[in-house]
Amino acid sequence: MKNATFRQLRVFNEVARHLSFARAAEAMHLTPPAVTMQVKELEGHVGLPLFERSGRKVALTTAGEYMLVYARKMLATLKDAEDAAARLQQLEVGTLTIGMVSTAKCFLPRLLAEFQREHEGIEIRLAVGNRDQLVSMLQGNEVDIAVMGRPPKELATRAEPFAAHPHVFVAPTDHPLLRIGHPTVASMQPYGFILRERGSGTRAAMEKFFEATRFEPRVTMEMSSNETIKQAVMAGMGLSFLSLHTIGLELDNKLIAVLDVEGTPIVRAWNVVHTLSKLLSPAAEAFRYFMLEQAESHLADKYGQFLHLHQTPT
Repeated sequence: MKNATFRQLRVFNEVARHLSFARAAEAMHLTPPAVTMQVKELEGHVGLPLFERSGRKVALTTAGEYMLVYARKMLATLKDAEDAAARLQQLEVGTLTIGMVSTAKCFLPRLLAEFQREHEGIEIRLAVGNRDQLVSMLQGNEVDIAVMGRPPKELATRAEPFAAHPHVFVAPTDHPLLRIGHPTVASMQPYGFILRERGSGTRAAMEKFFEATRFEPRVTMEMSSNETIKQAVMAGMGLSFLSLHTIGLELDNKLIAVLDVEGTPIVRAWNVVHTLSKLLSPAAEAFRYFMLEQAESHLADKYGQFLHLHQTPT
């Protein structure tokens, strides 16, 4: 593999991430034939096929799985070298890869647009997943810094809270429980629940609350998308438990309702997180400082009107 290039390794890594040549090409702003060519050249250097192709389906071969481990190590080492060079020059330039849980999609892009206006030399890449996926990205050095709720205990990280993160029970706007001022947890027993998938921070927060109140919900559906859950709730298919930061638009337009269940909202915290083993580049440090200084007021301005109870983040 002595003649393999970092460009080939980057393309290989992106195809392996998406298991799609077309999606990798889109992510890297290349044409699909260019991606195919880079992978073929790398396979030539390795002497083995890295992917199995069956129609549009793509899967890593055994050799591909092994090579992916080393490719990611080399790319991570190169990124660390680039960050070290930037620190020596004290430049806020280069690529900043930010990981975020899917719930943060409702507010982080606006903050990133403001951040980029202040730091035009920084190119931002986003990696989105649920909490478990984000922990894996941090562990694999695939992201420089992450925005998430509950920080990982399984990794040595620096986690700094930057804003309150309220979670609420939601219902369609004509739901019978809305006629009760403060419904108890037990009053939700007759109704089905549409929940986030296991591994998400939202699901973990709900399960902790239900465990404390000794309530067992009747689960009718599990979904990995906040957007799909909101549509299902609005259609009258059940109740749900969501981050308040995902339903601002629906509340503004009276499309969904918050159930003022006793003991809610469940207020946790948003955190900006990085592994202790990673030396942050000036770009990453600038983003960390920006989130700690700016994010709380942005979220309070946008969502504070929907909070009737004020609790300390847990």
